[in-house]
Amino acid sequence: MRSLPGTDVLLVLRALNLGDLLVAVPALRALRRAHPDHHLVLATRPELAPVVALTGAVDELLPTDGPAALHWTRSAPPELAVNLHGTGPQSHRVLDGIHPRRRIAFRSAGWDGPEWTDIARRYPHERQRWCALPAGYGIPADPDDLALPAPPPPAWMAAAPVLIHPGARYGAKRWPADRFAAVAAALEGDGQPVLVTGSAAERPLGCAAAAGAGLPQRRVLAGRTDLSQLCALVAGAALVVSGDTGIAHLASAFGTPSVVLFGPVDPARWGPPANGPHRALTDAGARRGDPFAEDPDPALLAIDAADVLRAVREVCGMRRPPAPLPGQPPAGAAIPDAVPDAIATRRVVDRPGR
Repeated sequence: MRSLPGTDVLLVLRALNLGDLLVAVPALRALRRAHPDHHLVLATRPELAPVVALTGAVDELLPTDGPAALHWTRSAPPELAVNLHGTGPQSHRVLDGIHPRRRIAFRSAGWDGPEWTDIARRYPHERQRWCALPAGYGIPADPDDLALPAPPPPAWMAAAPVLIHPGARYGAKRWPADRFAAVAAALEGDGQPVLVTGSAAERPLGCAAAAGAGLPQRRVLAGRTDLSQLCALVAGAALVVSGDTGIAHLASAFGTPSVVLFGPVDPARWGPPANGPHRALTDAGARRGDPFAEDPDPALLAIDAADVLRAVREVCGMRRPPAPLPGQPPAGAAIPDAVPDAIATRRVVDRPGR
């Protein structure tokens, strides 16, 4: 914690999911640099604490599951409140209720500031759009300032695995499990040790993908990792293959090669950095565009396993197994034998989706 009790408070509201937090990291860091003597409080979901700590920008996490759950208990209002949660008016009104002395937000409901429709027209990506908010108040923000420091890999990880993540919050973003299985089987056949990640609710999906690939069920880590452990896995992985969901943003933040499959949402808005070891696959011409639909978007179904494997080899050149981690012997398929039967006993918090 970099500030002392009694210091002016800068309250930032971003009570959303993992991917939403990660695309806001550049804006959050810009606010930190502009107010080095403020005590920066981030109102966000408590399960995101491990990632919040990695940003290096936050002094205190105020557990908040959504704007309506914001509970300000300090005797004095914040000196500055920043709405990185939404464009208003609902989230603006919540912040109005704690009476900040200054406010930074998009224009709405009596709050002055940049106009969202103008920003959205000028900047395609979410990182750019949220950086444009502090920039509108004279605070420069770099949308490429998204990297997180890599936590150490799990002790049992002898070599860098491929992570296959078949889940997503909504069906529209879920590529079929049998296609994930085909990708996993091909990579495993190339000597790439494959692990399957996901939330507890996604464990049946992960088990189906593993079974289809001929992988033992101990390779399925879905429901067995908390967010800290998921971060360590992603940071130490050779590759992440996933849909448009939180783990894809972790791969971007840690610089881990990734192939991300997009359906209803345009990767120009939510995709990985174009200058990194990442590929976003989609078929914009087939897109239905409903991110909350129960069935996979046609743009997602237009991608087949061969498309993904071509992207994998383009990104990683993975015709040979990746090098072992420093200080570890080559392990290949021995990795799964080292995976503990019970990795975590705490409540699973690696929620899918945004």
